[in-house]
Amino acid sequence: MSSVPLSLPHFVLPRFASLVQGGAALLWLPQAALLAWTLQAMSNGAGWRAALLPALGVLLLGVLRAGSEAWGARSVYAAARTHLSVLRAQVALSLAQRSPLDRQRAQSGQAASVIAEQAEAIVPYLVRFQPTRWKVLLLPLAILATIAPLSWLVAVILLVAAPLIPVFMALVGMGAQAASRAQMVEMGSMNAFLLDRLRGLATLRALGAVDATAERLEDSAQSVRRRTMAVLRIAFLSSAVLELFSALGVAMVAAYIGFSLLGTFNFGSWGSRLTLGQGMFILLLAPAFFEPLRELAAVWHDKAAGEAGLAGMVELAEGGVALPGSGKPVVAAPASHAAPPAVQLQQLGYAHPGEAPLFDGFELHLRAGEHIALLGASGTGKSTLLSLIAGLLPADSGTIRIGGVPLNDDTANMLRQRMAWMGQRPHVFAASVGRNVTLGRAAADPARVNAALRLADLASVAQAQPTVMLGDGGLGLSGGEAVRLALARAAIHPHAGLLLVDEPTAHLDSETAARVTDALLMLARGKTMIVATHDPVLASRLHRSVLVSSHSQELQA
Repeated sequence: MSSVPLSLPHFVLPRFASLVQGGAALLWLPQAALLAWTLQAMSNGAGWRAALLPALGVLLLGVLRAGSEAWGARSVYAAARTHLSVLRAQVALSLAQRSPLDRQRAQSGQAASVIAEQAEAIVPYLVRFQPTRWKVLLLPLAILATIAPLSWLVAVILLVAAPLIPVFMALVGMGAQAASRAQMVEMGSMNAFLLDRLRGLATLRALGAVDATAERLEDSAQSVRRRTMAVLRIAFLSSAVLELFSALGVAMVAAYIGFSLLGTFNFGSWGSRLTLGQGMFILLLAPAFFEPLRELAAVWHDKAAGEAGLAGMVELAEGGVALPGSGKPVVAAPASHAAPPAVQLQQLGYAHPGEAPLFDGFELHLRAGEHIALLGASGTGKSTLLSLIAGLLPADSGTIRIGGVPLNDDTANMLRQRMAWMGQRPHVFAASVGRNVTLGRAAADPARVNAALRLADLASVAQAQPTVMLGDGGLGLSGGEAVRLALARAAIHPHAGLLLVDEPTAHLDSETAARVTDALLMLARGKTMIVATHDPVLASRLHRSVLVSSHSQELQA
């Protein structure tokens, strides 16, 4: 059992841009020095003109700081956006490379929530956290180095107060990532539930289950609300802890400077009392010392949410059953491949993960152009056998040969071009009937579309004309008409020499089943066909039948 390989791109932040954005805060040191020097000069009797040059210097430094932060933020944001786009493309590719029959495949609503909504939390994490980390590393150390020659006591106060903040933040925020992850998982589950119920809204109304579904949706919404409030409680608590310790630190510095300037305290500096300019300089730097830590608290929630979103993307893309041939180039099938191929299954083995084997040494041989019916009780593996032959699931052991070519990762894409698949529940897209028949094949001209619709006995159906728009899931078509639309898809396939058909007459009335059977047999002329069915009438019109059971014995009709 193979799994989908995952190689999520590693984000390389523009280091210089991040450093410029985070290091721009260092410009506050010369600004504070200019303001303190001006105050000291004016207190010594200098006139107002002494403030002109410092004011100009403060203005220029402020413009430089704002420009540096803006340029760094734009550069980092652009890089983060590019990374998120690459990440989404990688996850979408990983999902596309998984087998459509993978039982571990995420629900479409949950996948859409993770890729479109939860992934957005990665951008604030990448944009804000790294520059803030640079600021935390640079600014407090620079301020300590600047203040220590003026007052060793203030340096000690700041040095003691600073570590308490990250310590208590870590204690408070240990559950932040887990809470964010739980909230995102709950949100994805609610989205998946809502999308599933919207798809089956007509059935819910017919069964009178709308109120019960609404109650379940209300319970799910309340669960999301509770988990969201838990995340917010952690965020507010971490902010309160930070504000408490930063306020205490600044208050202690202000009290010391005030009493020192009044002459009450004669210690804490290096041999002489602090001057007014020195005291003002220290007071201006003290709040800036705690500013990076305050920003760190603000982005800590972004970090937790971003890591939870990234974990959701990784979980969505990792593992699973790989579609045979995924990641390999698609080679055009030669024109000769339209001929009906022989099919040989030798010593085939397969088991769903965690279950008993469905097939163990299964053998099946079809001649070119032969039509067979796979019979057996529900759950014996008829649909799974078709999926293995179609290359939609990888076999655990044994060999599958189509036209003498073994089915493997290197040949799966080419061999699938020789097949036409008609599943139990053909999906109808929200598009025109013509586009639902061609499925994007450029070579399918209108004449071929009309011919395919005539073969499927849909030419006289008003709602099945090529230009008529259909709703998602087949809105506008009956069940029998949707099956015949799938027949038209098979009929327009240019190289389909092998037809794989799963329960084409299931849930149809006898008249519609007869019409589908006639159209199917007409389409199968000159082709090899394998049909999984419970319909004895359909089976009797094929060349032979094969009983699929726990013993997997082949029976001739």
